[in-house]
Amino acid sequence: MPELLTKLGLAGRVELLLANPDRDGGLEKQGVAEARLLFSGMEGDCHGGITRKSDSRMLKQYKRNTEVRNSRQLSILSAEELAAVAGIMGIPDVKPEWVGANMLLSGIPELTMLPPSTRLQFPSGAMIVVDAENHPCRYPADIIARHHPEQKKGFVAAAMHKRGVVGWVEAEGVVRTGDAVTVWVPPQRIYGHA
Repeated sequence: MPELLTKLGLAGRVELLLANPDRDGGLEKQGVAEARLLFSGMEGDCHGGITRKSDSRMLKQYKRNTEVRNSRQLSILSAEELAAVAGIMGIPDVKPEWVGANMLLSGIPELTMLPPSTRLQFPSGAMIVVDAENHPCRYPADIIARHHPEQKKGFVAAAMHKRGVVGWVEAEGVVRTGDAVTVWVPPQRIYGHA
């Protein structure tokens, strides 16, 4: 039987963990030393939950606010990709807390292009399943503009295919800043009927 997942020989690392308990408080998140990943998502973060209300991304499939499985429990970004976005925008940096990240990783090339069903594994045994690319939108652009007003419209174009991924918790555990990240990828196939 063929392997379902292949372990990549990458040295991924957790650079930063962030959470925001209050969705009404805005998109920005604050740093935390460690994060408890539960089946419902990151403990204490407003994007957690087994289910969520469908939004504008799903209007072709559901009426807005239909209860659906929450495959967007966590937002995961790459330190290298954020630096590239800042370079494209001509600003010193784009901070992960400005774009609603839960986790900033390093050492995983083209993190945003990881295929769906990739697993990110941590030393505690915690495992996140990558659902999809997290496309850039105007909300982070508004926050960036507070720090760099000249770049109000630059984020969406600069962050295309560099905005990270969203995912959900497959196995519970604690993740800490500095933890290693093991990447497991599924077989790569192209569906010829799309």
